[in-house]
Amino acid sequence: MRIVVVAVGRLKQGPERELAERYRKRAADTGRQAGISAVDVIEIRESRAGDSDRRMLEESIAMANVIPDQAAAVILDPRGESISSAAFAGRLQGWRSENAPAVAFIVGGHDGLAPSLREKSSLAIAFGPATWPHQLARIMLLEQIYRAITMLTGHPYHRN
Repeated sequence: MRIVVVAVGRLKQGPERELAERYRKRAADTGRQAGISAVDVIEIRESRAGDSDRRMLEESIAMANVIPDQAAAVILDPRGESISSAAFAGRLQGWRSENAPAVAFIVGGHDGLAPSLREKSSLAIAFGPATWPHQLARIMLLEQIYRAITMLTGHPYHRN
């Protein structure tokens, strides 16, 4: 199974990009033991459209075009479900057990996601009720992916 994080916008060079890459690499390296073939990040260019609905639509179309075929799609959404790290790991385990070829985690832009992309998702998750900058949300997502993989492989990173 492949894990893909599809996000609008580029992380600029600096500590945020370095931390995101550190968790992505750790997840990819540890994931091999758990049947994860790759952990990739695909950055989508922000739309330059003048109105927010048009930006949201253009970005959502660009994201939909890079989601792997037959992937389980998970959106990050402030209205989504707040799940524990153990439940997150359980979801990954479930998709792996179902032989899903990929899981795509979708981080929309400032204007959100088009309804059509929301409808294609099998899960919407939130990192609590607070609003997070997209850069931090991406880092937190990659950390949770790494944490979930370590839980599935019995690595001592996660402690109850």
